[in-house]
Amino acid sequence: MIVKVLLPLILAFIMFSLGLGLRGADFARVIKFPKAFGIGLFNQLLLLPLIAFGIALMFKPAPELAVGIMILALCPGGVTSNVLTWIAHGNTPLSISMTAIVSLISIVTVPLLVALSVTHFMGVDGPEVDVTKLGLQMFLITAVPVGLGMLLTKISPGLVDRVGKGISRVALVLFVLMIVAALAKNWEVFSSNLPNLGPALILLNIILLAVGFLSAKVVRLGEREASTIAIESGIQNGTLAIAVGALIASSDTETLPPTTVPAAVYGITMYLVSVPFVIWRRRLHPVGKAEVEN
Repeated sequence: MIVKVLLPLILAFIMFSLGLGLRGADFARVIKFPKAFGIGLFNQLLLLPLIAFGIALMFKPAPELAVGIMILALCPGGVTSNVLTWIAHGNTPLSISMTAIVSLISIVTVPLLVALSVTHFMGVDGPEVDVTKLGLQMFLITAVPVGLGMLLTKISPGLVDRVGKGISRVALVLFVLMIVAALAKNWEVFSSNLPNLGPALILLNIILLAVGFLSAKVVRLGEREASTIAIESGIQNGTLAIAVGALIASSDTETLPPTTVPAAVYGITMYLVSVPFVIWRRRLHPVGKAEVEN
């Protein structure tokens, strides 16, 4: 019930809440930030998986947890990255645009790379990953709800203005419940691997934020764009990672599998790293129009 019905519905609702804040212009806006979008896309699609792979090899967690770490790194940013960018006085339009575009691309990239990760870390003991099926499932529980949210915003903006904040709060509560459920169902796996898994995820978060920030500075982006690329590179969609970790599990499972544990732990540890970074960047920039240096 949890894996087959409830979890996909929760993710779909969360993605619907993301769609309420998107406009068609968000997908075209990347043209205004070509350099920033290019480096952010390079980080997301190439550097993040490679860094996560290195972390998994370094800390040597259980195979299922190693796959979970890879799934987490493969997922795009979500609502959290947009909110943190706004709090940090980064370039929020750029953040929203990157989330929108990379979320669409991930429907193709995540299934392919997850299948490779399962084969590498779990071998013959791993579940068989149907790439086409997983891509279709991701499309149905991510792209479709986002599209419906955008459509509702276009048709009835007044209604969305009235109920949007309430929907976002419900989505946050559901996200917390997903984390609690994932940890509760795998408490033995979580507790026995926490001394290894916690530091691995914290280090992963630190490295991704640093790589995002430094890569933006190397190509001479503005300070606000650097903050944005760092956050988009370092903050992953834990909700989607939990869902993908559950979707690749055996078809007869009714509980959240160990592959969801890294994303659940990350839902807690990421704030230990990201909040200090956001506070630093917020203090650096006064409130005002974001810089655009492309």
